[in-house]
Amino acid sequence: MSKFFTLGAFALVAATTNSNALAEESQSGVSLSGNVALTTDYHWRGVTQSNQDIAIQGGFDLATDVGFYAGVWASSVDFNDSSDTNVEVDFYAGYAGEFGEGFGFDVGVVNYQYPDADNEDLDFTEVYAGVSKSAGIADFGATGYYDVDNETFYLDTSAGISFNEHLSASVGVGKYLDGAGEYTNYNIGGTFTVEGFDLDLRWYDNDTDAADDNIVFTIAKSL
Repeated sequence: MSKFFTLGAFALVAATTNSNALAEESQSGVSLSGNVALTTDYHWRGVTQSNQDIAIQGGFDLATDVGFYAGVWASSVDFNDSSDTNVEVDFYAGYAGEFGEGFGFDVGVVNYQYPDADNEDLDFTEVYAGVSKSAGIADFGATGYYDVDNETFYLDTSAGISFNEHLSASVGVGKYLDGAGEYTNYNIGGTFTVEGFDLDLRWYDNDTDAADDNIVFTIAKSL
């Protein structure tokens, strides 16, 4: 939100296709929403997670009116390696709020699991903290992620602009500041919303020797 979801109400706006979910809110101030997506290539931090092939994705989010949230998200994957894993499932929880004028914050934890990996432990956990700023039709965000299992630190930055209720554009730059080869990745694209569907066209690239640059089309729907 993302890799899988919207961190801090904005941090992944520039990197993923996200919808304004229609939530059914109970009298207790808790809302549940869902999302599904079909993408021509599942990219995460500038690297394909589906061997540049189609991926099916979806998840559920639980939010409270006091800022706490939790959710689960899943995607098909293909690492083209000996793990032979086909599924990624992410569990996350956190707290998000606002401060100052137009500023937002978000802190939380996410656990990435690969339940069908053969004889390999691919699971890992990250903690994150992010800030965002809304300025008229433009939004800006930055989020840091620390991998507690592999001891890496990743910084994601993004900027987006909404031209109208149907059309928006965004750009993102992320970099591993510690670990994972300290590579940098980029993405830029636009999203068109029609009849409740988000149609996103985006270009991804990175500065590694084995660059996974690709143009990706994603269609997403909130439930």
